[in-house]
Amino acid sequence: MRTPFTVRLFQSMPRTGWIALAVFAAITWIGIPVAHLVLPEGHALHVSAYTLTLLGKILCYMVVAVAMDLIWGYAGILSLGHGLFFALGGYAFGMYLMRQIGRDGSYGSDLPDFMVFLDWKELPWYWAGSDSFLWAAFLAMALPGVVAFIFGWFAFRSRIKGVYFSIITQALTYAAMLYFYRNETGFGGTNGFTNFKRILGYDITAPETRVMLFALSAALLIACLVLGRYLVTSRLGRILTAIRDAESRVMFIGYNPLHYKLFIWTLSAVLCGMAGALYVSQIGVINPSEMSPANSIEIAVWAAVGGRGTLIGAVLGAGIVNLAKSYFTVTVPEYWPFFLGFLFIAVTLYLPDGVVGLWRKLMTRKAGDSAEAAPQPARAAVEGKTGEISDTATKGASA
Repeated sequence: MRTPFTVRLFQSMPRTGWIALAVFAAITWIGIPVAHLVLPEGHALHVSAYTLTLLGKILCYMVVAVAMDLIWGYAGILSLGHGLFFALGGYAFGMYLMRQIGRDGSYGSDLPDFMVFLDWKELPWYWAGSDSFLWAAFLAMALPGVVAFIFGWFAFRSRIKGVYFSIITQALTYAAMLYFYRNETGFGGTNGFTNFKRILGYDITAPETRVMLFALSAALLIACLVLGRYLVTSRLGRILTAIRDAESRVMFIGYNPLHYKLFIWTLSAVLCGMAGALYVSQIGVINPSEMSPANSIEIAVWAAVGGRGTLIGAVLGAGIVNLAKSYFTVTVPEYWPFFLGFLFIAVTLYLPDGVVGLWRKLMTRKAGDSAEAAPQPARAAVEGKTGEISDTATKGASA
């Protein structure tokens, strides 16, 4: 009898994982909103608008890191172009936010300000429907997904993998960045989209709106972790892991890696697009610099620092790196790139399994020390019981 989906979903994560998610949800859905909306600014626990926006941005980055871990940590596909999917989601939803400005722009026109400045007379055809929230939300997921599917189909079908695949994804991102920098493309050129006013008729800078966007970012991260955990513990996850470790053997036993790699690759791009939509709503700007190859490389650093193939490691890595970035870019901005490079080299040489791998090693060592420090009678009893089990197994095998 097939196990129901809900049962398999709850069994995919241990009890401690569900408890951790519940605590995280309570903090992000109750604690931080109350600290921002209810507590006065002079209170020690008050969360400022700047801090709320920073935390919301990091939550979006965590979603992207989980998306990267799904393809790199479990399928062995290293992408250096995920910044493209993140930016495409941001641009798709940014078009809606630009239309919501209406006549409140600098030129008092129904067209976005940058179009009036460039003497455009009407919206381009691909802006059709951009005044609809539902269409923008759909486009933020569909556009990165379609681009990823088309690219992945040709790349995986040609069996391009390894460093060659990584270089091609980086080239794709760089080409898209150069395209979006051009003013005639209708996406704001160098400046991109900014000066947003409203979302669904509400003031986008109002405290209540900021809290709602922050809560949605936290909900998206929780959903990604639950979905990711379900996938990697399922039959699909085991096949992806087998493809990562020995793709030729997977093909030999009758599986086609193309379909599995294409599915997880496209899903990862869709998650990045959703994160990009929430990112642009909270940060208030999206421009072609989000597609820079350096940003995509940094996404890979998040997964490496936290620990590939763990999901929670990607979350920790994104949080650690971006909190450090926020600190160093304010105190010593000229040294931040050197710190990031040193961090990546140090993790590669001394922490190949990331922060999560280091934690597991420490826990294993602690458990081993506790076992060695156990009283002699207890150790003798354990060893005697182990010997009895071994003897029983041997007799059973002989029989």
